[in-house]
Amino acid sequence: MPRRELQGVVVSDKNDKTVVVQVEQRLMHPVYKKYVKRHKKYAAHDEANEYKIGDTIKIIESRPISKTKKWVVGSKVELRG
Repeated sequence: MPRRELQGVVVSDKNDKTVVVQVEQRLMHPVYKKYVKRHKKYAAHDEANEYKIGDTIKIIESRPISKTKKWVVGSKVELRG
C-alpha cells in the first residue's frame, strides 16, 4: 500500500523532534456549490529540529512513532512567486 503524502505549513515547533503541520484542503459544499476551506493538524517527526514556524513542508505517513505522531517530515517545499 502506498504511503500518503500531504503538504502543509508548520504552525508549531515547540516540542522536541516534533512539528505540528496544518494541512488545508478545499472542497465543494454539496448544497451551495461553493468551495470551502477545511484544515487539520498533524504531528510529524522532525529528527533534526530543522523546520521552523511558517515553513511549507511535505509529510509522509509512517509507522506510529508515539501516541500522536504517525507522520515524518519529507522535505521542504519551495514556493514560487
